[in-house]
Amino acid sequence: MHYNQSCAAKGNQAGNRGSHLFIRSMQRAAVNVYKTETSFEMLVFAPGRIKENFSLGVKGNELTVTYRPPEGFPKFDWVMREYSRGGFVRTFTLDDSIDTTKISAKYVDGVLQVSLPVIAGKETVSQEIKVS
Repeated sequence: MHYNQSCAAKGNQAGNRGSHLFIRSMQRAAVNVYKTETSFEMLVFAPGRIKENFSLGVKGNELTVTYRPPEGFPKFDWVMREYSRGGFVRTFTLDDSIDTTKISAKYVDGVLQVSLPVIAGKETVSQEIKVS
């Protein structure tokens, strides 16, 4: 599984709908990924969001995680602002070891937890490359 920066950038420009907001706030939706024996587990740090406004989709070998704030979301006259609760799009390239039919997600305590199960017997083989 790999983060695909070029696809994320394309996703941010979709239809020019507030694209400047997506680019700025995308940096504020940090993602950590760890591997277990049976899956990759993705943690999208997105505090203050509304669970129903997240969407996840798989097209081909790409997983896209999107958050769109609700219409009429209050805009304050900020004196200081260190994070955004705005929209974002993140895209990840999945290899063929991921069972895309069994991907699941839940939003708990400001973290979107996405489970990407690995198909038994299709684990990606790792290889060490020496630097000369």
